[in-house]
Amino acid sequence: MNFNGTVSSDFMKLAREFDSAKKASLINYAGSDFNSIRTNLVNYVKSVYPLDYNNFVSSDLGVMLIDLVSYVGAVTSMKADFLANENYLRTAKNRNSIKKLLELIGVRMKGPTAAIANAKLTFPSDAFVSDPGATLTIPATSRVITVSSPEDGESLSFTLYKVTNGLLENSNADSSIELLKSESVNQEGIIFTNLVLLEGALVKKTGKFNADFGIKSINLELAPIVEGSVEVFIEGVSETRGRYTETENLFFVSGTDSKVFQLVADDDFRATVVFGDNAVAKSPAPGDTFTVTYRVGGGQRGNIGESFINAPLPLTIPGGASLQATLENTSVATGGANAETIDQAKKYAPLSFRRQDRLVTLSDYNSFCNSFRTNYGLVGKSVTAVRRAFSSANIIDIYVLEKANDLQLKKASPVFKRDLLEAIEPKKMITDDVVIVDGLVRTLDLITTIRVSRELLEDEEAIKTKVANVITKYFSVGNRDFGESFIPQELAREIFALPEVVFATIDNYPQRVFIDFNEFIQLNNYTINIERV
Repeated sequence: MNFNGTVSSDFMKLAREFDSAKKASLINYAGSDFNSIRTNLVNYVKSVYPLDYNNFVSSDLGVMLIDLVSYVGAVTSMKADFLANENYLRTAKNRNSIKKLLELIGVRMKGPTAAIANAKLTFPSDAFVSDPGATLTIPATSRVITVSSPEDGESLSFTLYKVTNGLLENSNADSSIELLKSESVNQEGIIFTNLVLLEGALVKKTGKFNADFGIKSINLELAPIVEGSVEVFIEGVSETRGRYTETENLFFVSGTDSKVFQLVADDDFRATVVFGDNAVAKSPAPGDTFTVTYRVGGGQRGNIGESFINAPLPLTIPGGASLQATLENTSVATGGANAETIDQAKKYAPLSFRRQDRLVTLSDYNSFCNSFRTNYGLVGKSVTAVRRAFSSANIIDIYVLEKANDLQLKKASPVFKRDLLEAIEPKKMITDDVVIVDGLVRTLDLITTIRVSRELLEDEEAIKTKVANVITKYFSVGNRDFGESFIPQELAREIFALPEVVFATIDNYPQRVFIDFNEFIQLNNYTINIERV
């Protein structure tokens, strides 16, 4: 064979060169966690750079860079998912996100509520003159008494209120209380029992409206403000002077002459009083002066025992003379509860928005009554039913219980029932006849046995505490409804979810406990037994 002078190569495999379009087609967008992102990156490198890089041992610099990129990608993906979830009420977990979502539909998350107790005030025998119509004024500065909380030892304040005909008396413009001698026991002017103590320190703010434009508001500096404790008094021209009452939302108010205000609170329950603009509700006039009283505190720590408060109350009687009365709580203080929980807000806020500030269906009544708080912050639990008897289809029976604390309900007080009926009246159908009925509490004692590993013997008390927290959360008032039966297997599963628990059983309730629609199951006592396996 003769050589023709041409040399040809037998190297048939040439390196591939990917353009941007082909590289983009190899991207896998399904990866979101660290492992899937890392696997996708390795596959991408193998496809695009098969000859340039093929050393995928964990100690290699290239693998380290892939791990770092996977780490950043996983964190970014998690943050994106978190932010996306916070945009929807059903999936949101952050309290601030839920609060802002509810504000978009005109629903406000409620703050802490105050405990309330009956009170007795004992004066020296010479406090009153002989005239039966004599009065003694207790100024705002003397209405507050401070004790140490039995829960944490910190300061705990209570404010004195007067009761008239079984109902709390609204404060006047100077926030004082007037006691008549004829209201005392045996009209002797010594012992007064027509009083109650509401937890929270009384705060008073005064000022003047100067601007003649925009929506007028008053900033209340101290926090947390007790739910239902804000009272506003305006002095000025005849059209705007008087007592202003709180409304859930100014845009729900019909008419321009309504003397109302809306409370707008931040995450720390520091609030701003917002008035109308004369197109929606009445706006105070320039030059009007205001007096705002409110209480700061609230929560479970205010639930104290009977006679826990037994302390002197210094007073100054007309004429400048000083005297010292004795103040005592003659009943257990109940009703103190922390701020509305996320779960409760998620449950009732959409229903509140759907009813559009009117009561037509049973669902409307249920959502309104379970979200309702009185003018003094009392809250309760309710269920509604249409009375089924002959021609009584328009009679709505509302079964109510008042909240004593986060774990217990009690019979609703006259104050709660009155305020609930007054709030329902302007919102219900004119043909509806609403009747408030006492709900029934069914208590149960619980005995549970948990099995734990022998290696956890030293952690027995800590495990019991965790199990107790699960039990109390399961039976908390906010997590249960009227007519909801007790399923022991559900509680056992929640206890079993604790990593320290091998197995859990409810010993004294092997079967489901059924109740009627107007009954509420409440935990009385519980016992936790531990067996080692």
